[in-house]
Amino acid sequence: MTAHPTPAAAAPAARAAAPWLRVRWRIFLFLFGFGAMAYVQQRSLTVAAYQMMPQLGLSQMQIGWLQSAFLIGYAAMQFPGGVLGQRLGARAAFVLISLVAFAATLVTPLAPLLLGGTMLFAVLLAAQLLCGCAQAPIFPLSAGVFEEWFPPLQWPLVQGLQSMGLGLAAAATPPLVAWLMIRFDWQRALLWSTLPALLLIGGWARYGRNTPAEHPAISAAELAELPARTRPADTGAISWRRIWALVRNRDVLTLTVSYLCMNYAFYLLANWCFLYLVQERHFTVLEGGWLAGAPPLAAALGAGAGGRLASACTVRFGITRGLRLVPLVALPLAAMLLLAAVNASNPYFAVAALSLCFGCIETTEGPYWAAVMHVAGEESMAACGFLNTGGNVGGLIATPIIAWLSGQHAWTPVFIVGAAMACAAGLAWLWVDPVRAAAR
Repeated sequence: MTAHPTPAAAAPAARAAAPWLRVRWRIFLFLFGFGAMAYVQQRSLTVAAYQMMPQLGLSQMQIGWLQSAFLIGYAAMQFPGGVLGQRLGARAAFVLISLVAFAATLVTPLAPLLLGGTMLFAVLLAAQLLCGCAQAPIFPLSAGVFEEWFPPLQWPLVQGLQSMGLGLAAAATPPLVAWLMIRFDWQRALLWSTLPALLLIGGWARYGRNTPAEHPAISAAELAELPARTRPADTGAISWRRIWALVRNRDVLTLTVSYLCMNYAFYLLANWCFLYLVQERHFTVLEGGWLAGAPPLAAALGAGAGGRLASACTVRFGITRGLRLVPLVALPLAAMLLLAAVNASNPYFAVAALSLCFGCIETTEGPYWAAVMHVAGEESMAACGFLNTGGNVGGLIATPIIAWLSGQHAWTPVFIVGAAMACAAGLAWLWVDPVRAAAR
């Protein structure tokens, strides 16, 4: 990554803005939008599945395979996507992957107009695989942008706020898609919910930059607030030697295993809540759509609060203890809430427990990603890609298990495994030290 020039060498800028209007926060809003749109595109399928299954002759297990196809692509391209981002730069990479994801998303509502049976299912599988591959680099790329544009003590905050955007999108998607399905049909629901992505891509192509030094609107004062980069400009293309060092790093590996365990519970709540409420708790489609939005909304609030709390804790207790504190408390609490939800006799109490559980889980997003950024330094894109590979392997493990058990109406084992995985994820943080490498 390139070194920042001195303020005197910076591009001329307009007058300095208030902190919340600074260029880095405008850049953040684009990343917030990319993450939110990705979650709208991902989560729409599980809601639309309620009408897709009878109309297209698909089983619940086949819907699970569609989700698995997405996750295979998503998991497989995390680390390569991070490496690609370091080679291309975030500006070009975001435009490329977002256009591919948009095109792949359109296949699901349009393909049934031309195809049916086995051929249709094969095309839907391929589209989900391609969409997963395209969306995979979003968060590794975002980590690299945050590393360039924000001071280290704000890394948990911006990571948590971006995760809050995901939660808000996930909360809005079930009622939005359910309403569109009731008002029109599932195909137009999927089509119209993804069209805003084109506006976001165009805006980023015009305004986004790889580094603060490249942006024509940044002021010398804002540039001076950021830590200087020491790496020469010609070393941006990450080498195989540096890649190998990352994947062998003790803290990167521990965080990745922990993130894998946590994501079993995450994918349970993010992808299967709507069907659980409709099938097991017997809510109507529209009521289930609104209630299924409650856990992601709580997750959004938890992510923002967790990022803010983790940033405050790193200031007060130091990086290692400050980043450990939130997951060590939140993940065991999430496990208890999962068990409370599945055993609740009152369905509305179950929704409340699921919502609190998802909020607890998402408080840890900022600490996870910030910890890897501290470990990896200027290799943040690649290292965060490796972290998210582990996270999505957790989703790959969870999805077929949940699809099969839920198809048998055996939700209790699903939740018990989720509780155990959440506890394991929290305990792993006892072995994490994000500043270990810097201390040597």
